[in-house]
Amino acid sequence: MELDPLLLSRLQFAFVVSFHAIFPVFTIGLASYIAVLNGLFYRTENPAWDRLALFWTRVFAVVFGMGVVSGIVMSFQFGTNWSNFSHTSANFLGPMLSYEVVTAFFLEAAFLGVLLFGRGKVPQGVHLFAAIMVAVGTFISSFWILSANSWMQTPAGVELIDGRFHVTDWAAAIFNPSFPWRFSHKVMASFVTGGFVVAGVSAWYLLIGRDVEANRRALSMCLWLLLILTPAQAVIGDFHGLNTLEHQPTKVAAMEGNWETQSNVPLLLAAWPDQLAQENRFEIGIPNLASLILTHHADGVVPGISEVPPEEQPPVWLVFWSFRVMVGIGLVMIAVAVAGLWLRRGGRLYHHRGFLQVLRLMSVTPFVAVLAGWFVTETGRAPWLVYGIMTHAEGLTPSLTGGMALFTLVGYVAVYAVVFACGTYYLTRVVRQGMLPESPDDDGAEAHHAKRPFSAANARFDDDAAPTWRQ
Repeated sequence: MELDPLLLSRLQFAFVVSFHAIFPVFTIGLASYIAVLNGLFYRTENPAWDRLALFWTRVFAVVFGMGVVSGIVMSFQFGTNWSNFSHTSANFLGPMLSYEVVTAFFLEAAFLGVLLFGRGKVPQGVHLFAAIMVAVGTFISSFWILSANSWMQTPAGVELIDGRFHVTDWAAAIFNPSFPWRFSHKVMASFVTGGFVVAGVSAWYLLIGRDVEANRRALSMCLWLLLILTPAQAVIGDFHGLNTLEHQPTKVAAMEGNWETQSNVPLLLAAWPDQLAQENRFEIGIPNLASLILTHHADGVVPGISEVPPEEQPPVWLVFWSFRVMVGIGLVMIAVAVAGLWLRRGGRLYHHRGFLQVLRLMSVTPFVAVLAGWFVTETGRAPWLVYGIMTHAEGLTPSLTGGMALFTLVGYVAVYAVVFACGTYYLTRVVRQGMLPESPDDDGAEAHHAKRPFSAANARFDDDAAPTWRQ
């Protein structure tokens, strides 16, 4: 059996990116939430805000560490598996990744230490400033990364000369046609993810009667936020879809399961795309609705997948169903946020056990939606690595063999499984531990100094005893 290095390299990158993506999408939103909590404590001196800020900073420490560990190898793959692509795009992607490190990662790293270990050791205003800088750093990081990814989707501001991209307009390349909507969509997804995770954990604490006052505040904040952001995300997603229709019509055709260019296209709720036959085996849809959404006219013309030859078509079934998973979860999120508003009116928000249980389950769904959206974005542009210019096959390392690609893929899966298992175990212990006491027990104990990356979590792997405060 001959191993295909292209397929294995694509699977490897998909696995690594998918594993890594769930951590930044959480930390971006959580960092801003922590900054808000520190700001509320700085202004009101209410200890509930301080305890919430401390608890979620401990969670942030673990998730941030897992994100850094899982993300390091992504840049290595450009050289090991995609050297032709690295050589061709180096004039643009090289500086972009460098800007991300210099302007964002260094900023986050510098102030993260103050945020994690400076509490009670630096002035409160300095600690708040550190929290704000960490949040700003996450936004700057996502700006450069999403700009680079958007350029691969909608390349602009470059010329391909002698097998290499040369930048002719940096502003056009950085702010390429799909970047504004992609960046807005991603940032909004980060806030929604953070909001549902905090709401889910707060709901669990209310169910078991722990730290009721603080968690009521946290739950109330998140549900107000989600009531605004979940519909806003749907609106941004609609504009992002219209932008994609303009610049990547085949991707939208795959999302809609529309094979032939035609008018009066139904919105398919379910179908089974058959790419060999270039048709759907069965369809359940709402007449004319896809045309109405995409063109704002019920009889609007929607492009078909068959407009491009089969070798230039994405895997339609994956794009089609991933899109429906993402949209379906988004609609459920809106419904949950509206249900929270309805329960407020009767004063049942903090006591309705069924709703609190739903919030617990919803804390996982944003990550599923993010991964589904990522599948739509990345598989929908196949077979293009740089859309319309360079294919995946053209960007692959020439000397890479199937055996080499399989070896590294298995290795990454094994190592990441260990990282995920250990990180999840430790994160679960932090959440089960809950919030620390309102004030430190000043018994003259030896000062606590960080000796390992997860020290801010204040819990040992092998200690099942109740937590103790160390100042």
